[in-house]
Amino acid sequence: MVQLVESGGGSVQAGASLRLSCAASGYTYGVSCMAWFRQAAGKERVGVASIASDDITRYAPFLTGRFTISIDNAKNTLYLQMNSLKPEDTAMYYCAHGIPRGGYCFLIPSWFDYWGQGTQVTVSS
Repeated sequence: MVQLVESGGGSVQAGASLRLSCAASGYTYGVSCMAWFRQAAGKERVGVASIASDDITRYAPFLTGRFTISIDNAKNTLYLQMNSLKPEDTAMYYCAHGIPRGGYCFLIPSWFDYWGQGTQVTVSS
């Protein structure tokens, strides 16, 4: 069974940076997609970034290059480096594990079968 535990969230001012971490266990990276999603209060969960076993990354268009997803296989840890944070980035951020389909790791929530408990990010203006 895959287990995911996020950390690194917090309350920051606009323009600050945060790095989220997701400690993962019970999965085989070579056949997995790992991703970050976020859900703001009263809104649907949306994909932020994903990374496939071939290290191909995908990002939500609204990020405009501010976030970077990476994975440390030796530590079984997924990261999300978030720079130039904006108030609209305020949300609960979730780490997720999924299985590629056709070799692709798209940010579609139904493609992901395991989720962490989330870590809150709050950005004030």
